[in-house]
Amino acid sequence: MTTPSKPVELTVVDTTTAEWQGFPVAYIGANLEHVPLVEDPETGMTVLKMVYRAGFTNPWHSHPCAHGVYVLEGVLNTHQGDYPAGSFVWFPEGGVMQHGATQDQDVTFLFMTNKPFDIHFVGDEDDPQAPTM
Repeated sequence: MTTPSKPVELTVVDTTTAEWQGFPVAYIGANLEHVPLVEDPETGMTVLKMVYRAGFTNPWHSHPCAHGVYVLEGVLNTHQGDYPAGSFVWFPEGGVMQHGATQDQDVTFLFMTNKPFDIHFVGDEDDPQAPTM
């Protein structure tokens, strides 16, 4: 005997009209722009549309989650190279990294995590989880 199924409720966000929100990063004094898309309360997985403005770099840091960046417009600048629109870059959990926009243009991207997001900066003496290099 099978149980009847019903259609799932979709989450839909029109990212062309959704209001950008601030994503404060106190340690570096930044308030990054983002549009929340989805967050799974069970796993902590998150998907955001974000923008790094020209010249911004998120300095050396680590996360207790893995995260991916799908570049929509511009070029993502990382410690390992530059990745243009259409690129998908996966950052494994744990190790240190840096990423941002190039000096001359913004980069807009989808940002997704595999579990709850947190960030720890190299050199942050007030953070017991801060990585060292």
